[in-house]
Amino acid sequence: MHFKLIIVFVDQDRTAQVMDAARAVGATGATIINNARGEGLEKVIGIFGLEILDPRAVIMILAEARRADHVLNAVTEAGNLDESLGTGIAIQLDVDKALGLSEHIKKLEAKHPLN
Repeated sequence: MHFKLIIVFVDQDRTAQVMDAARAVGATGATIINNARGEGLEKVIGIFGLEILDPRAVIMILAEARRADHVLNAVTEAGNLDESLGTGIAIQLDVDKALGLSEHIKKLEAKHPLN
């Protein structure tokens, strides 16, 4: 079986929506790293001249290749990633090898069979 790794960089407060959308289209879970630091094209300076950094989450979803585009589209919509410059990004990478997924695949096939 072939897999894709979808990595979503999004404001931490959108993590739940992104995960709900990913699960709805067949993702079995994710690894989430909270409190990542993201910087855009320009620094946002607040009072006292301090830079304002909103907490970000890095959501890593390993998806079966046949389902990956559906997951990528769902997380993009749920995270409003195309809304404006500062909303986040999602990327998809090929995975050469993934181990330890046999039980995940069985559950996935039972819950979301492909036609």
